[in-house]
Amino acid sequence: MGKQRIRLAVTGLNNTDSPGPGVPFIRGVKESDIFDVHIIGLVYENLEPGIYMEGLCDRIFQIPYPSSGSDELIERIEYIHQQEKIDVLVPNFDAELFSFMKNEERLRKQGIQTFLPTLTQFQEREKHRLPEYGKKYGIRVPASLNLGSLGQITEMEDKFDYPVMVKGQFYDAIQAGNKEQVKQAFMKISAKWGLPVIVQEFVSGTEVNVVALGDGKGNTVGAVPMRKQYITDKGKAWGGITLADEKMLELTRSVIGQTKWRGGMELELIKTRAGEYYLVEINPRIPAWVYLAVGAGQNIPEALVKLALGMEVKPMQAYKIGKMFVRYSYDMIVDLEKFAAISMNKEI
Repeated sequence: MGKQRIRLAVTGLNNTDSPGPGVPFIRGVKESDIFDVHIIGLVYENLEPGIYMEGLCDRIFQIPYPSSGSDELIERIEYIHQQEKIDVLVPNFDAELFSFMKNEERLRKQGIQTFLPTLTQFQEREKHRLPEYGKKYGIRVPASLNLGSLGQITEMEDKFDYPVMVKGQFYDAIQAGNKEQVKQAFMKISAKWGLPVIVQEFVSGTEVNVVALGDGKGNTVGAVPMRKQYITDKGKAWGGITLADEKMLELTRSVIGQTKWRGGMELELIKTRAGEYYLVEINPRIPAWVYLAVGAGQNIPEALVKLALGMEVKPMQAYKIGKMFVRYSYDMIVDLEKFAAISMNKEI
């Protein structure tokens, strides 16, 4: 039997020091035994490295930022669909998910399948709602406070000792050791991601993560835990190793089972010296280190595409322990023509 031909559109092709999940996602799907994929890369900026990587995408289209309004983004997707006939669309950024979730039905009617969390699932795990999430699902989470103004820092000081973590709604986490540092972090993050800015109690321990995929019915289709071995100044994993950690997997299965999570997710956890796990964040999409899961034996990108197409997917349980990933920077020499084409025509 030949492979099934599909046309897959993917966002998040920025592969810089704060990498997007697009490139590793595409690499995973290209290793599939069942799909022959035609890749349509969707980019926001004309310097996203995924545009210039040989053999990665078959077509590239620039799309407008979600902040310019859902309609403009979705209309652009519909225009691309007329040319490219997209079978499956996989968005990879937190900030764009809302637009795609809201328009899931509109896209499906035209034949574009997605596999995204529901709005309820997406909203209840937002950072400023994490304490209630922890209570509801029986998970330890650090105490936190939502700051709507600088005046609330005094209230925060009554509750927490320094250091604290200061976080944006979508991205960014800055450790602050005193009032002045909290103020600076607040100004920087609120300017970028708006309010509220979340201040979280600092939990000391080892940072561990799980990449997982839920089928929307409460089953965990895949889950691979890892420990970051090298972290950039942006807090991104630049190296990591898969772990044998049944407790992390149990916690993941519990979250997916109770919430009936639909789609990819990343659980960010702190393991304390006492062996307790604190959930510090849930990212509602596939993380940028997903290729480690593929390398360890769980092709989560392929499984997500299968779920989007309504195919049967058997849960993957085994994975190789002690598999490592190491990221690297790599200079590509590219011709100005490609850059000019994406800048002028918004497509290649």
